[in-house]
Amino acid sequence: MCDLKRQTAKIRSEIDAAIADTIESSAFIKGKKVAEFEKNAAEYIGTKHCISVGNGTDALYVAIMMLNLQPGSEVITPSFTFVATAEAILRAGLKPVFVDVSESTFNIDAKTFEAAITPDTKAAIIVHLFGQSAEMESIMKVANKHSVTIIEDFCQSFGAECEMAGKPKKVGAIGKIGCTSFFPSKNLGCFGDGGAIFTDDDTIADNARAFANHGMRVKYTYDSVGINSRLDAMQAGILNVKIKYVDSYLECRRKAAAKYKEMLADVDEIIIPTEQSGCRHTYNQFTIRVKDGRRDELKTYLEENGIPSMIYYPYPIHQQKAYLESPHRVAGSLTNTENLCKEVLSLPMHTELEVGIIETIASTIKDFFKK
Repeated sequence: MCDLKRQTAKIRSEIDAAIADTIESSAFIKGKKVAEFEKNAAEYIGTKHCISVGNGTDALYVAIMMLNLQPGSEVITPSFTFVATAEAILRAGLKPVFVDVSESTFNIDAKTFEAAITPDTKAAIIVHLFGQSAEMESIMKVANKHSVTIIEDFCQSFGAECEMAGKPKKVGAIGKIGCTSFFPSKNLGCFGDGGAIFTDDDTIADNARAFANHGMRVKYTYDSVGINSRLDAMQAGILNVKIKYVDSYLECRRKAAAKYKEMLADVDEIIIPTEQSGCRHTYNQFTIRVKDGRRDELKTYLEENGIPSMIYYPYPIHQQKAYLESPHRVAGSLTNTENLCKEVLSLPMHTELEVGIIETIASTIKDFFKK
């Protein structure tokens, strides 16, 4: 699904040097490497601040806590996404409001977002799923109209862009706060867990940095109750190397996606991913939809032929036991979400994906539907 070994081999000498430098310095927590990466990441995304944390889930939790919402306040989020988004809302003592997504983009659209807003709605976590931006220009207009604060979850979409007022803007720099993950398989991944928060708000940045460090600004002086969530210097050093190559990584993904689309265009039994107008997809996943209830059969057939595939996500969050038993609200019908969970199948996608491999995968899919 993701060939990190070959990707790393091309920059191994730089990675080894970064690791060796960290070991030599013996500065493993915070320090120069982390500060350097935060500066580089903020410049890349286009925000004033980047606050690194231990993982993407912590990034979401810290971001929500920075809004100082009253317990039980509603936060809109999709049900078709990884559970960390809803998990962070409940962990903060707030109430997730699950909404449907577009069947073509897999993301919340502005119309669905606005329909879910009530007087109790104070924020929304807009997920940019599978590498594609949500329709942020329209969403931000709705958010501003109803005074709803937007947090962007771009854990799967580092480097994705959305047109705002006629100009491209990177996701993570559009809402009040952006949150991402540096899990190894992400567009920009480290060699373990890592995450970050992005914002232009000086107060939020200062408070988030303190909150993620036990509520501490001055050593052994605690202004608030915080948590311990830090990106270690070893991972920061690795990310400092890889961020130099992230644009080339994204182009590799886009080329692979284009080849998939070319090869699978005539397969009527599946629906291939579409790109939203005004947005640049980064294809963290290449996710097809399989018609007529044959998704699981196709997955098994691919496995029998030595081809991995993944189902992101087999069950909606709003139907999961933990969330059925927790405070939440389901806004309207989540028909698309429930259908997508039965149809989606993600094919191998990474920076080292060769044309011949894509052709083999596509041919195997065509063979399945010829049976």
